[in-house]
Amino acid sequence: MTSTTESTDCLFCQIVAGEVPADVVATSERSVAFRDIDPKAPVHVLVVPRDHHGDIAQLAAADPELLSDVVALADEVAGDLADGQFRLVFNSGPRAGQSVFHVHGHVLAGTSLGWTPA
Repeated sequence: MTSTTESTDCLFCQIVAGEVPADVVATSERSVAFRDIDPKAPVHVLVVPRDHHGDIAQLAAADPELLSDVVALADEVAGDLADGQFRLVFNSGPRAGQSVFHVHGHVLAGTSLGWTPA
């Protein structure tokens, strides 16, 4: 699915719609940020657009302004919950670790994130 307002079988669409509970930490008109249920860092928040897009490439192609909103909300979350220093990770596809196919950025912060790409 490339882009729709909502996908009824999508967990993140259900969270955005308020049908599934989540620990929401910030919202914008177009995006929602909530704590990851299996955190990998002291601050681990998922930022999702309210509209359904399968992955980061689909979102960037379909609505660059919405991608900008997702990144801006991630920055706001990092400023509110950490010291403004954060890693923003988008997994794209199952081999890259994406398990929910509604684009989402992982805001990771609150500790030294020692890994750097080769």
